[in-house]
Amino acid sequence: MNHPDLALAFIADKPRAKWHDETLWFVRSKRDKAAWQLPEWELLRETAAAIKAHTMSHLADYLEQFESQAQKLGVKVHWANDAAEHNAIVHGILRERGVRKLVKSKSMLTEECHLNPYLERHGIEVVDTDLGERIVQLAGESPSHIVLPAIHKKKEDVGAIFHEHLHTPEGMSDPLFLAEAARQHLRDKFMQADAALTGVNFAVAETGGIVICTNEGNADLGVSLPKIHIACMGIEKLIPRAADLSVFLRLLARSATGQPITTYSSHFHGPMPGGEMHIVLVDNGRTDLLGSDDFRRSLNCIRCGACMNTCPVYRRSGGHSYESTVPGPIGSILAPSRDAKKHGSLPFACSLCGSCTDVCPVKIDIHHQLLTWRKEIAHRGLLPRSKSWGMKVMSRVLRSPRLYAASGWLARKVVPKLPRFMIYNPLNAWGKRRELPEFPRESFREQFERRHGK
Repeated sequence: MNHPDLALAFIADKPRAKWHDETLWFVRSKRDKAAWQLPEWELLRETAAAIKAHTMSHLADYLEQFESQAQKLGVKVHWANDAAEHNAIVHGILRERGVRKLVKSKSMLTEECHLNPYLERHGIEVVDTDLGERIVQLAGESPSHIVLPAIHKKKEDVGAIFHEHLHTPEGMSDPLFLAEAARQHLRDKFMQADAALTGVNFAVAETGGIVICTNEGNADLGVSLPKIHIACMGIEKLIPRAADLSVFLRLLARSATGQPITTYSSHFHGPMPGGEMHIVLVDNGRTDLLGSDDFRRSLNCIRCGACMNTCPVYRRSGGHSYESTVPGPIGSILAPSRDAKKHGSLPFACSLCGSCTDVCPVKIDIHHQLLTWRKEIAHRGLLPRSKSWGMKVMSRVLRSPRLYAASGWLARKVVPKLPRFMIYNPLNAWGKRRELPEFPRESFREQFERRHGK
């Protein structure tokens, strides 16, 4: 299914769609306040963009440096070409050590690779320990946002999920009570775990260390108890030096949630005494993007989610309508890069307002890349007939001054007098959830002639 069809189910629940929109805009507003408090905000963005551009242009060298430095710290480094190799590597590590219970902190890469169902099919219990991730895991859903995985759930929904799975009192929706129930539930899982798996926010080539940013401390607790720590990261998470970290840590939380910094910014340099640490470096299409002049800059993304919080389309259609691990504006670039046929509708889930580009902490020109993807989708012959036919008609109209003027006259003089069913009907997909604006009484040409003469 395409994005418009999937979005219809979300939009049909109008109160929920309104609440979702307002909640995400509140987070966007917090981001703005946090940014305004730093006079050097734009300098930080420019510096981060320059660091990322430099890293991507020397990625192979920095990856080799990172591997060398990590191995000196006692880390076992693995390389995965795609999702299947990644899953096989992680499963192999766990199988060889007899692991049956795995605790996992939030990792969008493992969501991208569908690691959870893979391990569960092989008899390994996987428990997501981030609260939002645990909520959607218990609900049998995927995250709808990369920072706020359960943002589409209201407290009453969470109460119903916890009643079914954690046996909390029916109808209980008090956030403090539910958070405490989750804490007790997850503490047992932490104590029983044989191994821990985390994502990676930043990997430092200079030191061979990794940094994980959380607000709940679940990653820290998860890797502190079992002796096995597996960290999975996309190869684009690399930065050259430890000194570069301060730039990104100042940008990340402010852009994501409006915080000055995440509650926990944890640095890991090698395994704990008597333990073992594995880092899995994953490509899964990233080098293909790296080779693209048009879309290479999308690899600079630090997964803050700011573009989602500001996007008028994402806020009103929900993350699940994108059918992609990373939804929203940046996901609408990344997903077609992997499968343009399946995700060909995503670049059109955009008003081209440019707000995503304005808030991106690493200055990715997101809306320009989405426009480029639209051209690429058309070039590959993947446009649905409704769009290709409409574009051909508009092209003919816009190339002819007479047709353009006649169309304007019809829109101003005739369309407003037509019965509603003639405008809003199944043939007009655009009008399913939109209203035409009020047409002006006269055109620009008519105004100009009236004021200045021919």
